[in-house]
Amino acid sequence: GLKQTMRNPWEVFAETHPEGTVVEGEVKNITEFGLFIGLEGDIDGMVHLSDLSWDQRGEEAIQNYHKGDIVKAVVTEVDTEKERISLSIKALGGDPFAEAIGGVKRGQVITVTVTAIEDGGIEVEYEGMKSFIRRSDLSRDRSEQRPERFQVGDKVDVRVTNVDSKSRRLGLSIKAREIAEEKEAVEQYGSSDSGASLGDILGAALKRD
Repeated sequence: GLKQTMRNPWEVFAETHPEGTVVEGEVKNITEFGLFIGLEGDIDGMVHLSDLSWDQRGEEAIQNYHKGDIVKAVVTEVDTEKERISLSIKALGGDPFAEAIGGVKRGQVITVTVTAIEDGGIEVEYEGMKSFIRRSDLSRDRSEQRPERFQVGDKVDVRVTNVDSKSRRLGLSIKAREIAEEKEAVEQYGSSDSGASLGDILGAALKRD
């Protein structure tokens, strides 16, 4: 009969729309899991809540859509056996986190701006991204680990201790930067037991600038 000559529309779709293809379709249904979008071949693709927006929670982002809207999305997976097509709307715009931290690596020193002072540390911003530096990371010297010695708007050089793209956070530390600088100074200007005190060594390092 007709059924056998008709190819599985999901297989056809998979061939014509490899992962990464941008598709356009009408929002057919909105559920607690996400949006269902009508695609060619009379099949639906689904945009999961977590794939709607980079900066809004899925539950909030889904409020922006209504049945009948025409939306664009990127094909992220086609499972022909389960007859499931996964789509992502947020993948259209590129990941602002990845763009902001493009090239930022662990161990690198970057300049951040202080945006808030709290008891437990300071909040800072880098390329529009917020991070928090804990009290214990504010300085190598315990006496200097006081958030109140900073002011909102201060520019601070910090060392990147972690880049977590999942939680979209940078781990930052002033203490780690100081320790690394000191180590470098000691390596360049003789070890601290050669009679030169750390003050002399750091003094020499500072004069060099």
